Amino acid sequence: MIRRILSLVEPFILMLLGTVVLASVLPARGIWATVAADAADVGIVLLFFLHGAKLSREAIWEGARNWRLHTAVFATTFVVFPLLGLAFGNVPGLAGPVASGLLFLTLLPSTVQSSIAFTAIARGNVAAAVCSASFSNLIGIVLTPALVALLMRGIGGQDSGIALSAVQSIVLQLLVPFVAGHLLRPWIGGFVIRQKALLTLVDRGSILLVVYSAFGAAVVEGLWSRVSGTDLALIALLCTAMLGIVLVLTWLAGRVLGFTREDAIVLLFCGSKKSLASGVPMAGVLFPAAQVGVVLLPVMLFHQIQLVACAVIARRYANARSIAEAEAIA
Repeated sequence: MIRRILSLVEPFILMLLGTVVLASVLPARGIWATVAADAADVGIVLLFFLHGAKLSREAIWEGARNWRLHTAVFATTFVVFPLLGLAFGNVPGLAGPVASGLLFLTLLPSTVQSSIAFTAIARGNVAAAVCSASFSNLIGIVLTPALVALLMRGIGGQDSGIALSAVQSIVLQLLVPFVAGHLLRPWIGGFVIRQKALLTLVDRGSILLVVYSAFGAAVVEGLWSRVSGTDLALIALLCTAMLGIVLVLTWLAGRVLGFTREDAIVLLFCGSKKSLASGVPMAGVLFPAAQVGVVLLPVMLFHQIQLVACAVIARRYANARSIAEAEAIA
């Protein structure tokens, strides 16, 4: 049982935890804090540039074809989740910045890699999952900051509206690199797609840099004196409850809307995910440095919970299909 649980823990999660420990013990101070923050900014720009170069125009157009499925995923990601975030963010006893982080989690787009991977394991519509997850991330670049500006003002006693400088940072660090990478795709797209190791390094390296810089700044400002073990347990409990609610709702929606088994699997996995890869750099742009570390706690915990839960569900779907095929042959 212990080995099975450990097998579901990504090595990257261990790297994230190690980065949080490092930032807690040896946070960057003075000039080194500036260096770490600048390195994180460079990593974010490069990350979105490469994602723009990787996303094909065909995937964008394809995303508009199965409109009922993609609308359902979009509604779950950017309507149902935020409504849950507003409700859960007002739980009594939840610290202000933590409540902001819980709501911020619900405003993020869906993941790409794990949504597609779990859809494939469950024998779902992989092509639709690619389109839906890609579309979610594409529109999330603009929609997530807009939802933050609309919904996060006053949550947990925080004034989290977006200032003009934050809007400029979003455009310069996220949108412009993404568009530039996509426009250059005819010349560099093939190279970028072939360099899987480079993509992985930039993806994970940029996230680790932002996490180290963010948690270091938060530790210097007294993070662990503001967030207790009870707070962490409460965050984990709320993230688990939120994921459970969305999994049930997406499963029911797939049946009510009459989706095929393959499309219902896409709604289940793409609709229930939240992207750590998008959440970390966006938090670094949208929130003050001292607040980012606290805001990211729910995102990091939800990420691991969703991986474990969806890995189990995907394997059950795969086993059920294998049994059905075996019975059909017999």
